[in-house]
Amino acid sequence: LRVMPRRGDESVFHGRLWGGRNEQGVVLRVAVADATGHERRLLIQNGEQAAVWRSDAPGDTPRSVESFEPLVPGVELTAFELQMPYIYWPDATLESVSRIRGRPAHVFLFRPPAAWAAQHPDISGVRAYLDTQFNAPVQSELLDRHGRVLRTLSLVDLKKIGDQYIVKSIDLRNEATRNKTRFQVTAAGLGLEFAGGIFEPARLNEEIQSPPSNRLTLVAP
Repeated sequence: LRVMPRRGDESVFHGRLWGGRNEQGVVLRVAVADATGHERRLLIQNGEQAAVWRSDAPGDTPRSVESFEPLVPGVELTAFELQMPYIYWPDATLESVSRIRGRPAHVFLFRPPAAWAAQHPDISGVRAYLDTQFNAPVQSELLDRHGRVLRTLSLVDLKKIGDQYIVKSIDLRNEATRNKTRFQVTAAGLGLEFAGGIFEPARLNEEIQSPPSNRLTLVAP
């Protein structure tokens, strides 16, 4: 995670991410070291019953947390951007077709369910841009109660590994402060089999070894 403030020095936070799918939807496990080197772990469950859990230390009981908490203090990126729960919100409108980075994209406005809106009264919805050919999100905008853009998440680059494309980098920009965090993949392993329980909240405080180097593909320096 490369933090690029509008003013001041840049900083970098290193982490690891595991991705999979269960009966509820896509699930992610994230471990990121903060400025002191202490590792924070999150389990991010997408789907109609989206949820986020966090553990801050070995033996720490994982607990449910707010999805808009930064992955670690000092970065703009939160679990909400990785989770993308709005794709499961039933109230969606196709607004138009626009061009993003030279490619046509369907522009959808997703409005939150009543229960979610009651917990987040300052947010009116998410505008998402989906590539017309691949139906993949290339940009999203978090909107305040007046429809103004609070944060913009943009796909910067992709990387092809074998026959599959993965995200190489994405940018999240705070439109008020103009501060930005870049999520950049440095190496990736595909087709891996994980031990049972890796995506269970109760086991979030357990240490997981990274795949051996011969199973990883270098993506960026």
